[in-house]
Amino acid sequence: MSNTQEKINQTDNRFSVAVQHEDFDLNTEHARLVSDDRGIGAVVGFIGMVRDLNLADDVVALELEHYPGMTEKTLANILAEARKRWALQAARIVHRVGKMYPGDQIVLVLTASPHRGDAYEANTFIMDYLKTEAPFWKKEWTPDGPRWIEARESDDHAAAKWEQK
Repeated sequence: MSNTQEKINQTDNRFSVAVQHEDFDLNTEHARLVSDDRGIGAVVGFIGMVRDLNLADDVVALELEHYPGMTEKTLANILAEARKRWALQAARIVHRVGKMYPGDQIVLVLTASPHRGDAYEANTFIMDYLKTEAPFWKKEWTPDGPRWIEARESDDHAAAKWEQK
């Protein structure tokens, strides 16, 4: 990311990222995203949640670790790339770390634009790149104990489709 983009991300609160232990509230995040911007015609949101089953095993908990500083910078870079590709008015990424349980929220991506197409595509792009580029490490806790989760080939394929666009 260039120095100009870093300054934009640091000073433009319409585009922001957060990595946190605390849960997030969709209504609060949405209200903050759209406040006083009447140019927004569409908001698309994605919330990822902890499942209770993965790889045919019960999941008791999910623990996410990250590389502080690098993670936030990577998320900001993904957001900056989305801004280059689509006409976004605002966007917010919130990613949780720490130990979470089935039904807990993990990640929130909100994208706002004048028209729905840009908001949809930017949201999908951000999630596809979060899954493959952001430095998070997942450990699932099962009744048999913990195990690290490897990257999925399907996530790589999803991100690769954006390279042609």
